[in-house]
Amino acid sequence: MTDTRIDLAAASWRKSSYSDGGGGDCVEVADNLPHTVPVRDSKNPAGPALLIPAPAWSAFVDHVKRV
Repeated sequence: MTDTRIDLAAASWRKSSYSDGGGGDCVEVADNLPHTVPVRDSKNPAGPALLIPAPAWSAFVDHVKRV
């Protein structure tokens, strides 16, 4: 069986550019890992992260830019 766990220790997290800095709902992404873009709640950095395949993340960001 192949180990598919991803080590997030090397993740370079950044907050969404839409964060208001007022402690509201914010997400952080780390786009420095190969093949995967983790997304987490900035208010709970020790909590779980969604692991999104890089091509799916790119498609999502491209779509959001158009709407």
